Amino acid sequence: MSKIKVGITHGDPNGIGYEVILKTFADPTMLELCTPVVYGSPKIASYHRKGMELQTNFTAISQISEMHDDTLNVLHCTAEEVKIDFGQATQEAGEAAYAALERAIKDWKDGLIDVLVTAPINKHSIQSDKFHFPGHTEYIQAKVGKENQQALMILMNENIRIALATTHLPIQDVAAHISEDSILQKLRILHLSLKRDFSISNPRIALLALNPHAGDDGLLGKEEQEVLKPAMEKAAEEGMTVYGPFAADGFFGTRAYENFDAVLAMYHDQGLAPFKLLAMNDGVNFTAGLDIVRTSPDHGTAFDIAGKGVADENSFRQAIYAAIDIYRHRQAWDEARQNPLEKLYVDKRDRAERG
Repeated sequence: MSKIKVGITHGDPNGIGYEVILKTFADPTMLELCTPVVYGSPKIASYHRKGMELQTNFTAISQISEMHDDTLNVLHCTAEEVKIDFGQATQEAGEAAYAALERAIKDWKDGLIDVLVTAPINKHSIQSDKFHFPGHTEYIQAKVGKENQQALMILMNENIRIALATTHLPIQDVAAHISEDSILQKLRILHLSLKRDFSISNPRIALLALNPHAGDDGLLGKEEQEVLKPAMEKAAEEGMTVYGPFAADGFFGTRAYENFDAVLAMYHDQGLAPFKLLAMNDGVNFTAGLDIVRTSPDHGTAFDIAGKGVADENSFRQAIYAAIDIYRHRQAWDEARQNPLEKLYVDKRDRAERG
C-alpha cells in the first residue's frame, strides 16, 4: 500500500505550529505511515528547531517534485526573510501563513498531495485583500468546493464527533442562519460523511436544540417546533436516523453523546465548549463535505506559550492520523461503488421499472 502524501501548512510562524510539527515527526514511525511535506520555510523551521533545542531532521525543498519519501520535507514558499516574533500577531507572519496555505491548495488541486493538515493561523493577522474569511474552513470551501458542495466542521476524537450547523457567526446572527433547509442539508452532509469517511453503516445522529430547555414547548423559542423537528422528519424520510432536539446542557451533563455516532450543534460555542472540555489534548477539526480531506489540531496558535518548547503535539499527531484514516475510508467507499451490480428482478413484471 503506497504511503499517503500529507501536505502540512505551517500556520502562523509566531505560534506553536512548527513546534508541534517538529515534535510529531521526531517519532520515526510517523514516516512509515505517510510522506509529509511542510509548506513554509526551511529557515523558519531551523529557527524554531534551534530555539527549542529539538532534534527532528528535515529536508529543505523548493518544489514538490523534490520531495523525499522517508523524511520530513519542508518546502520553501514564503518570503525570503520573515521576522519571527513569538507570541505576536504581525502582518508579516499573516502573509507567511497565507502563502503556505495558497501553495498547498494549488498542489492539492494539481494532484501532488493527497490530504491537507493545517497548523493554526491567527485569524486577524492573515486578513488581506486575498484572504477575507473567518477561518480555514470558509477559505477552503471557497477555493475547492464545487457549486453544490458545502463544508461542515466536525470536531472529533475517538469518543465523540460534534458537527456545527453554523460556524464563525456572532451569536446575535445564529437564529437567522438556521432554517429547515439548512439543517436538513447539514444532516445530509454529516450522514454521508459518517458513512463514507468513518465507515459507519447506519449512523445515529443527535440534534441539539437552539433554545434553553429545547424551547420548553414554545415558551422559550419556537425554532425547535418550527425548524428542527420538521427537518428531522424529512431526514427520516430520506433514511437518516436522527434523534432530538436535545437541550445541550442535559445532553452533555448525562453523557448522552456516548449513545450516538455524531452530534449536530447549532452554533460554535454550543459544540466547542463541551468538546474542548472532553478532548482538549487529542481533538481534531475535520472539514467534511468537500472533495479535499483536510484536518487540523483543535487548538489555536497558543501565542502565550509560543517559543517555550512546552506545547503538546498530540492533537496535531491525531490530525495526521485522522487525515490518513479518512482518506483510506474514502478510497474503500468509492472503489466499492465504482461498478455497482445491476438490480436483479424476481418478477418479470418488475422489468417495467427499468429505463
